[in-house]
Amino acid sequence: MEKPKIVTIVGPTATGKSALGIHLAQKFHGEIINADSMQIYRGLDIGTAKPSPEDQALVRHHLIDILDLKETYSAARFREDADQIIKIRHKDKIPIFVVGGTGLYLKVLTKGIFHGPEANLELRQKLKKRLAQEGSQVLHKELQSLDPDAASKIHPRDHLRIIRALEVVYQTNRSLSSLHREHGFQEQPYQVLKIGLSLAKEELFNRIEIRIEEMFRKGWIEEVKNLLAQGYSPEIKPFQAIGYKQIIMYLTGQIDLAEMVRLIRRETKAYAKRQITWFKADPEINWFYASVENWPQIENMVESFLFGSTNSDLKNP
Repeated sequence: MEKPKIVTIVGPTATGKSALGIHLAQKFHGEIINADSMQIYRGLDIGTAKPSPEDQALVRHHLIDILDLKETYSAARFREDADQIIKIRHKDKIPIFVVGGTGLYLKVLTKGIFHGPEANLELRQKLKKRLAQEGSQVLHKELQSLDPDAASKIHPRDHLRIIRALEVVYQTNRSLSSLHREHGFQEQPYQVLKIGLSLAKEELFNRIEIRIEEMFRKGWIEEVKNLLAQGYSPEIKPFQAIGYKQIIMYLTGQIDLAEMVRLIRRETKAYAKRQITWFKADPEINWFYASVENWPQIENMVESFLFGSTNSDLKNP
C-alpha cells in the first residue's frame, strides 16, 4: 500500500507559515495539522499567533485547542494523534499540510521517536534541586563535559532538556547524542515534501517586533489576566512559554512594562535563531524566501509532489 503523502511547512516564527498553509490547503482541497506546541492549548490565542476562527473556518485545522492549560502533552502523543489523522485522511484522498515551528514534533512525525530510559523520579528531583540551587548554566556546563553534542543543541536556559539529557547520562552511562545516533531516526512512515520559509535576519527581527506590537494591540495582556482570573496557576507549563512568562512577571510586579517588552523581544528573537539552527540541519527541506511572490513556485512543487513526481525527484530551488 502506498505511503500517505504529507507536506510540512516549517521555519522560524513570523515567516508566514500559517498563511501559506491555509492558501495551499484551500488550493489543493486539503486540511492542516497544527505542529505548534502552544497552539494545542485552549486560551493561548493571541500570544501563540493561533489562526483566527475566520482562518480556521476557511480550512479544517486539527490539533488546535485540544487541551486545557492544566493538561500535559508530548512529542510522542503528537505523533500518535497526527498519525491517526493522516491515515484517515489518506483513505479519503485528502492532502495533509503539517504547519508549525516546533521542530521536535515534526521530527518525530516524519522520522520516528527515540524512546529513552524511563524517568527516574528520584534522580530528576535531585537534578531539579541542583538547578534551583546552582542555576541552569552550571548544569549546562556539566552536560557539555558529559555530552558535548547534546549540549551544543540545548540552550543553557532550556531547563527541561538539560535535566533530561543529564538523566540519560547518569542512568545509562551513555550520552543522549550517542543513543540518538544509534536510533538513527530512519523511520519513514510517509512520503514527505518539506517546505521551509526563511528571511534575512534583519527582516525577520523586524517582523517579530511588528508581530509583538500587534499582539499587544489585540489584548495579549488582557488575555493573560483573564486566564489568571480563571484560577490557573502562574507556575503551569504553558505559562512558561515566551511572552506569557514575561507578562505574568509584569502583572505580579516583578518587572515593569518596558522590561517586559524588552524581554519578550529578546527571547522571541533567540527562539527564532534556535528554530533556524534546527531546521537548517535538515537537508530535506526545500527553502523559499518568505514572500507571497514565491507562492506560485511552491504551489507547483506541491502539485508535482501530490499528483506527479515522487519526493526523490524534487530538488531544492
